[in-house]
Amino acid sequence: MTKVTAGITMSVDGYIAGPDDGPGKGLGVGGERLHYWVFGGPWTYDAPPEGGATGEDQAWLESVMAGLGAVVTGRWTYEAADRWGGTNPAGVPCFVVTHRPDEQPDGAGFTFVDGVEKAVASAKEAAGAGHVNVMGGADVIRQALDAGLVDELTIIVAPVVFGAGKRLFDGFTRPVQLQHLGVRQSAHATFIDYRVLPA
Repeated sequence: MTKVTAGITMSVDGYIAGPDDGPGKGLGVGGERLHYWVFGGPWTYDAPPEGGATGEDQAWLESVMAGLGAVVTGRWTYEAADRWGGTNPAGVPCFVVTHRPDEQPDGAGFTFVDGVEKAVASAKEAAGAGHVNVMGGADVIRQALDAGLVDELTIIVAPVVFGAGKRLFDGFTRPVQLQHLGVRQSAHATFIDYRVLPA
């Protein structure tokens, strides 16, 4: 059975983006601090990162990439990342959840799908023996959790407090029972892995 994982980085006060995020603005004001762990330290949108993850940060990334068969992401994340320059960054089939699937770009890098459940089903089929990762954004992860589609959830906590922005669980009202699987820690983040228990 194909495992579905989800993971997202947030601030200590629960924000997955700083204020004013979106296309051309990435993770919003100060949002780069959420992903210091990805690039080995400080970076800004004005000075693109040159480094990469190291130590425990790299170990967690490698654990996610090992056996990765497909990725699900939201249209907002896709656009905020400037469509990754038209190149799929995951190297595996990438399904973009959108209300406008007819706007899918040419090429084989991304598949636009109307709805989270369809996207996850398509990703599971494409993943073969690999696992599926729901990478965000927040709305897609909330929808996947609400539909009972996620087997494991990782919350990556960056040591920053924003005070405003976009929260991971805004508007989420269904209780979800989690079982602690493990934790990693670095100077840039704390990775908390959970199993999502059946409702």
